[in-house]
Amino acid sequence: MAATTTTKRIVFTGGSGKAGRHVIPYLLSRGHSVLNLDLTPLPNPDVYTLKTDLTDAGQVFNALTSHFHINHYSNPRHSDTVPVGPVDAIIHFAAYARNMLVPDNECFKGNVLSTYNVIEAACKLGIKKVIIASSETTYGVCFAQGETDYHSFPLEEDYDCDPMDTYATSKLCGERCARSFARRFPGTDIYALRIGNVIEPHEYETDFPEYVNKPETRKRNAWSYVDARDLGQICDLCVQKDGLGFQVFNATNTTSSLKVPTAQYLKDACPSTPITREMGEFEGPLSNRKAREVLGFKEEHPWHKYVAV
Repeated sequence: MAATTTTKRIVFTGGSGKAGRHVIPYLLSRGHSVLNLDLTPLPNPDVYTLKTDLTDAGQVFNALTSHFHINHYSNPRHSDTVPVGPVDAIIHFAAYARNMLVPDNECFKGNVLSTYNVIEAACKLGIKKVIIASSETTYGVCFAQGETDYHSFPLEEDYDCDPMDTYATSKLCGERCARSFARRFPGTDIYALRIGNVIEPHEYETDFPEYVNKPETRKRNAWSYVDARDLGQICDLCVQKDGLGFQVFNATNTTSSLKVPTAQYLKDACPSTPITREMGEFEGPLSNRKAREVLGFKEEHPWHKYVAV
């Protein structure tokens, strides 16, 4: 488990969703305080949920300067128990989670506007650490129309992302917003996490055996995934790692979802797609090498701990 050097006050958006409900407990376990901004309450007695429409810039600004719990109104106006100044970090996961939950234009508007509002408010309030959720879909195959191939393997952060779909395009727009504001506000770190297919603990029993035994069904996820608890570790490492400015990290587990060595499978399944460097024997094609080398990520929940081969 990654070591925490300093506890932080963190505003987390979308914490009631699939990923957030596991990431937030991890952050709490590291000693952080968390306020959840969501439209749905998080069933966790240790976290207050402030119902917030993130497409409304005024609500975002107010939420980022809010108490972390209604009980905080009982604190003295001037004391060590009343934090002064901006929160330490924002982790922005709130979004329409895929295409076809709402019409495409609403997906694009909601995802891009909420991300813009969060980043703008953070920068203008002096919040120096912002972590946003991007997506594996930006690599262009997950929601592609029809059959298509990746340009090359492994998929790393300098890849030429060219998605066809609205959801992935909205995520790339979020990355561009992050880069722009990090340049405009020197000293602000904004890290975009290209999050892989999130796996909750119970899904190792219900879903993962099919992923392992039918690898042909996993091309759109690049035979990769991220355990929701390991995603919590990545978020914590991002909170602790300062001074990088704008960065993109693939947020995936180290191991692929394959039973056979990665390069062997890719050569057979995708013979026309080049492999541009030597890969680890079971390294995920959506590689987290940068997160391991820069952030110090160490996978704690590989699938083979929970699924018999």
